[in-house]
Amino acid sequence: YRRLSRNQREVNAAHARRRGPGERVNAELKNWKVLRKIRSCPTRAAELVAAVQTLMIANG
Repeated sequence: YRRLSRNQREVNAAHARRRGPGERVNAELKNWKVLRKIRSCPTRAAELVAAVQTLMIANG
């Protein structure tokens, strides 16, 4: 393993900052039992989950 350049460390840090909120929202959504009971088209369900994720990140 070689050490990362300063630029690569900065890129990794920026990526982690962007990824973190989404991962927290996904973890919280897994606890919502209502999502296990969705009986709609998979595309529609994905749109609903994406909307909820956006709202949770914006408020969080």
